[in-house]
Amino acid sequence: MATNTIIEEKKESAFESSLKSNDTEEQIDIWFYRPIGYQIALFCAKVGITPNPVTIVSIFFGVAAGILFYYQELWINVIGMLLLVFANSLDSADGQLARLTNNKSRLGRILDGAAGDFWFISIHIAICLRSQNEGWSALIWVPGVVAGLSHVVQSAMADYYRNVHLFFIKGTSGSELDNSRDLQREYDQLSWSKNFGMKLVARTYLNYTNLQESFSPHLQKLLALVRERFPNGLPQELVRDFRAQNKPLMKYTNILQFNTRVLFLFLWLFIDQAWIYFMFDIFILNPILIYMCVSQEKVSRHFYQQLTHPSENKYANI
Repeated sequence: MATNTIIEEKKESAFESSLKSNDTEEQIDIWFYRPIGYQIALFCAKVGITPNPVTIVSIFFGVAAGILFYYQELWINVIGMLLLVFANSLDSADGQLARLTNNKSRLGRILDGAAGDFWFISIHIAICLRSQNEGWSALIWVPGVVAGLSHVVQSAMADYYRNVHLFFIKGTSGSELDNSRDLQREYDQLSWSKNFGMKLVARTYLNYTNLQESFSPHLQKLLALVRERFPNGLPQELVRDFRAQNKPLMKYTNILQFNTRVLFLFLWLFIDQAWIYFMFDIFILNPILIYMCVSQEKVSRHFYQQLTHPSENKYANI
């Protein structure tokens, strides 16, 4: 009996080690996607499959799902929904596999971020074409494109703020937080003639990171300050206080990620009103994005002021 308990505890510990952090995980992920992803990750580790091929396979399933949303037959849409769920399970598995096998890479992070973009490009194109078949004019592409651009910014900032939170509570080893200055140096070292593919990928990722930083100027000042002042790790008091103030904002990053938008997408497909998804993206998720960014900047200003005016606060001796 005791042996079985120990085995179960080890399995639970191994599963938890495959997660980023309970602070940033959604309940749907913990209950559904992460357990499935964990089993896929264990299988891949056993047969020697690395994370990047898993990510690439997820792109094919996600794009296929989007194509199936073009059709008005509900049963075809349901197949697309199942494919999209499986694609996200694979997307969960690649990160869990990377953490379990300690096989993390910059390329893997770029692929992981690009996977969702490919899925939703396919979905947006399919909905636009579907709407035209239903009698909409070509003007449907206007909200389709606006919603697509909104999705890019929403996902980019939600991912960024999650990694900022992980950086503060786990340090550089527990997050995937990059900065444009380091990425620019790496980009400049690559040659278009000798490293065309990698330089193109590096340019894309640099633009992506510049976008994230442009939306968070006060956060950039705080990050620059803590990296300069605490090169060997943040003080536990600062970690504790930042976590307490920043953790409530994680629910907004979760809303802007996969699960919420897909649940509503499935709803619109079930009632054969797929075009509403664009309105949801533009008029519901964008205000949440704005509130999230404003709130994060407020938190960043607070801690920057605390660290730059030590005589007035408890960090005076840090």
